[in-house]
Amino acid sequence: MRIQILGALAALALSGCSLGAADSDVEAAPVLAAPQITTPPERDPKDLNMLFWDSAAREARFREMEEWYAGHEVAAANEPMLLEDGAPFSAELQAKLRAYMSETNAAGVIILQNGRVRFEEYRLGFGPEQRWKSFSVAKSFTSTLLGAAIADGFIGSVQDPVTAYIPELEGSAYDGVTVEQLATMTSGVAWNEDYTDPASDVSKLAEFVLQYGPDAIVAQMKALPREAPAGEKWSYKTGETNLLGLLVENAVGLPLAHYAQTKIIEPAGFEGDMFWMVDPRGGNIGGCCIALRLSDYARFGQFALDGGENVVPESWFAKAGDSLVDFGDSGFGYGYQWWTYPGGAYGAQGIFGQAITIEPEKKIVAAVVGNWPVVSSQELRRPWVQLVSEVAAEN
Repeated sequence: MRIQILGALAALALSGCSLGAADSDVEAAPVLAAPQITTPPERDPKDLNMLFWDSAAREARFREMEEWYAGHEVAAANEPMLLEDGAPFSAELQAKLRAYMSETNAAGVIILQNGRVRFEEYRLGFGPEQRWKSFSVAKSFTSTLLGAAIADGFIGSVQDPVTAYIPELEGSAYDGVTVEQLATMTSGVAWNEDYTDPASDVSKLAEFVLQYGPDAIVAQMKALPREAPAGEKWSYKTGETNLLGLLVENAVGLPLAHYAQTKIIEPAGFEGDMFWMVDPRGGNIGGCCIALRLSDYARFGQFALDGGENVVPESWFAKAGDSLVDFGDSGFGYGYQWWTYPGGAYGAQGIFGQAITIEPEKKIVAAVVGNWPVVSSQELRRPWVQLVSEVAAEN
C-alpha cells in the first residue's frame, strides 16, 4: 500500500480523530508511554508497492519498514520475557532446519519448547536485534485483540452483527454478517485476493486509500457484492481483516497498536519495540504490516500457547486455533484468523514465508521469517508445517 505518501494525513488523523470513547477497563491499565506515529522520508510512490520489489530490495526493506511506511512505534515490555536456552536438537534435525532455511531463503528461525530456545539461527544479514515484516501474521494479532475486546466488555460476543460496530456498512452485503463470520472469513461477500492481478480487490487497496483517505476501508468493503449466504463459503480476504481491525478500534476507542501495548506486548513480554503500519485514519492496518524481532514473534506464539491468561476469554485460543472451517478432508482449515493444520497444530502465516506455528501437545512454538522468491506458495509453505510436525514427533 502507498501509505507513505499519506504520512502527514495519517499524523493529522491520529491527533485529531476520535476512534471512540475508551472505557474504564483500558483507562485503568498500567500507565505506559503512548505509541508514537512515525513518518518516513518522502519516496517515489512507484517504489512503495512491496509486491513488486526485487529480492535484494525485499531483504533490505523487510527489516526497515519504518523507513518506508508510516506507523506506530510501540515500546518493548517493561519486563521482557526471558527466553532461556534449552537442549539443542539432534544434529540431524538441525541439518534439516538449516536446509529448509537455505532452500526457502529464510532470514531466521527460532523454535521454543516449554518456553526454552532449542534452535535459533539467522541469515540474509538479519540478526536477533533487528525487526522483520510480518505481512499477514498480523491477522492473528488482530484476532487476539478481538478476544481482548470481548474480555474487556467492549464487544458483546462474536455473534454480534458487524454493523453494530461499523454502522456505515448498513445496507451493504455485510448486513446480517456476524463478527464470527468476519473473523473466520465466511461472510459470503465476494473478494479477489490474487496478488498477481492488478485488477484484484487486494491490489486495489492502495487505490482506495488514495481516493477515499480515512474512509478507504469502509468505501472498498461496502461496495463488494455478495456471492454466497453468510456462513456458507470461506474465501481468504485481507480486506475483511482490515475491517475486523476497524471494528475492534471502533469498539475499544484506541488504535490496534495502542491496545496491543497492554494486551499483547506487556503480558507476552516483548523484548524489542513493535512497529505497526497506519492508514489515513490514524488507526492500524488489521490485515498486515507489523514488524518485530524474531524472538518476539516466538513470544507471541508462546503467549497464545499459554492461553493468554487474563487477557482473552477462557479457552479463546483453543477455539481461535481450532478448525472452524475445514478444507475438505486435508486436515487443514481456518479459525479466527489462525490457520489450522493436521494433528491439532495451528499458526499465523504471511506472504513471502512468514509464519508462527504452534504444536500445543508438545508445547512447541516455531517462528520463521524470510524472503521467498515468490509471493505465495503451498510448495514452500507445507514443508515448513511438515518440518515443525517432525520436530514435535521427535521431541
